Amino acid sequence: MTQPYAPNLSHCGIFCRDLDLMKAFYTGVFDMQETDRGEGVTFRFQIVFLSGRHDQHHQLVLAGGRASDAPSTVMQLSFKVQTLDHLREARRRALALGATQMRGLNHGNALSIYCMDPEDNTVEVYLDTPWYVSQPHGDPLDLDQDDAAIWAQTESVVRTDPSFMPVAEWASRFVQRRELRGGAP
Repeated sequence: MTQPYAPNLSHCGIFCRDLDLMKAFYTGVFDMQETDRGEGVTFRFQIVFLSGRHDQHHQLVLAGGRASDAPSTVMQLSFKVQTLDHLREARRRALALGATQMRGLNHGNALSIYCMDPEDNTVEVYLDTPWYVSQPHGDPLDLDQDDAAIWAQTESVVRTDPSFMPVAEWASRFVQRRELRGGAP
């Protein structure tokens, strides 16, 4: 049996002004490590490969060559965590390593913090919830509340949304739509 066609987004790269500053931020906040570094063969600038996983050579590529006056073209880089305490720890680390414009948003289907990294790229750190509501959706998120209050407030808000459903139901519908198109589940 042949493997079904199922592309999986696995990594991204961003141009940087200061590779060492950016490496320090992403390794410090997200426990990534440098897996390789060098000048590209077809991309003639320094490239730093970072990963937080032993089974993935790189998840983030930092490339030199961004002009000092060049604005960021990154909409957002998103990192998934497993608990509210992990979200709080990411906030603490990011602020300690120079993040700015820190803000929390409750998307209903995810609890997120957003900030700007040292070169003004938007970074999101998020935690999935067990619920689905249509996106975009964003209410303020106060991580200084205790976990029970955050979860209760989130559930109360999402259950009033007309698009609300458990995430397992949303996933089942996704699979059904994909199968109707002839794709892999």
